[in-house]
Amino acid sequence: MKNYRIIREKLLKNPKIRKEYELLRAEYETIGKIIELRIKNKLTQKQLAEKIGTKQSAISRFEKKMINPTLYTLSQIASAFGKKLVVEFK
Repeated sequence: MKNYRIIREKLLKNPKIRKEYELLRAEYETIGKIIELRIKNKLTQKQLAEKIGTKQSAISRFEKKMINPTLYTLSQIASAFGKKLVVEFK
């Protein structure tokens, strides 16, 4: 584990690598939050899909990071959980 941390820190000194790393990290955090909310609310992928008017396979592909949902879809997912989608530029 120590070697991984050392290599990661060296790589993240490169601004291009750091930017891509942060983008990937944000994507996985978003997916993780949606999966967490779905499980917490005891919804199957099929039930979530029905709530937002899509197919279970679309939710599965999204959760597996095979597709990127649109902001509209993310907004629908947030709404299905009683949440509000916030897009932020830093």
